[in-house]
Amino acid sequence: MGWVSPIDRWRTGSWAETELSAVRLRESPGRGARGGGSRSGVSLLVAVAGLALVAGVLGVTLRAAPGPAVADAEGAGERLSASGESGATAPEEPRNPGDGGSSGGEGCREGVEGARAVASLKPSRKAGRAVKRVRKAERLVVGVDQDSYLWGYRDPASGRLRGFDIDLVEAIAEDLLGGDPEIVYRPVPTERRVAAIRDREVDMVVRTMTISCDRRDDVAFSTAYFEAGQQLVAPKEGARVKGFDGSLRGERLCYARGSTAEKLMRTRKVRALGARSVTVPNQLDCLVRMQLGTVDATVTDSALGAGQAAQDPSVELVGEPATVEPYGVAMNPADRDLVRRVNRVLEEYRKGGADSAWRSSYREWLADEMMGTEDGKEPSPPKPVYGD
Repeated sequence: MGWVSPIDRWRTGSWAETELSAVRLRESPGRGARGGGSRSGVSLLVAVAGLALVAGVLGVTLRAAPGPAVADAEGAGERLSASGESGATAPEEPRNPGDGGSSGGEGCREGVEGARAVASLKPSRKAGRAVKRVRKAERLVVGVDQDSYLWGYRDPASGRLRGFDIDLVEAIAEDLLGGDPEIVYRPVPTERRVAAIRDREVDMVVRTMTISCDRRDDVAFSTAYFEAGQQLVAPKEGARVKGFDGSLRGERLCYARGSTAEKLMRTRKVRALGARSVTVPNQLDCLVRMQLGTVDATVTDSALGAGQAAQDPSVELVGEPATVEPYGVAMNPADRDLVRRVNRVLEEYRKGGADSAWRSSYREWLADEMMGTEDGKEPSPPKPVYGD
């Protein structure tokens, strides 16, 4: 399966169903072959060409959207306000369950500091039922993104999936299955990640998925392998949005359904800023809509926003991140031995300091696009937190 632009998928309305079909590849682990064409301008040219296509095919329809409410992917608009009087009932504030979930740990607290309290199971190489199931199948089925530049995207030159998340998938597969493992990459929309795990469509999801208390009710997470935060992406020219402040009033903000951006946008504090909500299946759709002028800014993880800015230099990250959010590998809660095994892989992935596999992947994909630490140094992988 070659590159299929998100614009074409959007135009044909085929996001959810077609993207859940398996993309079966026997990927050679050779990471040394990642450079060159994978970071060339090809992706940007494809994106620009796709945007031109959408402008021609969809432009009139999108510009004709009536009224002050913005039509989202489901044809409904919503104004976020302090009163929540938008015609849609705003959910309550995020839950704060205290049972520790299936990933291990006592209690679960969210927030800038509490995100680190989302603990996982201690690492182990013991092969239990889930690990044996994967080995018996002789393949690993992984839910991924194929449209997030630098994280998980299909290189139009080679047709291969590449990115920071894909490197981690390869490391996990090699540990479970040995050299030259068979990996079934199954592209999963943001809103389908939990369902894909629950329904056993995949063995795991590696897709910039934030570890959160409410998600722990449905999936088991590994320890964190990266930390990002919710931030705004806006056009460099003419944007009124400056950050999570009064500049959002009346602005049209785009975000993916089922994402932590949606959760942030529905908190009382952000609702009080008076922005308007536009929801889409995938955060890359927001980049298309910004180009078409049907939204004013995107709310997304800072890591994904950096990828959008790298893919399209006409947009940029603005303001400060509103949250601190750790990414984890998500698995079925019953697969406790697989969670422990993945955590063992992550222990090895982080080892080696400047020469670790984690830092090598970071330098390959993210170093040129993401800001470092406050002292200008390259960030380190998150320290693991275990709760059992």
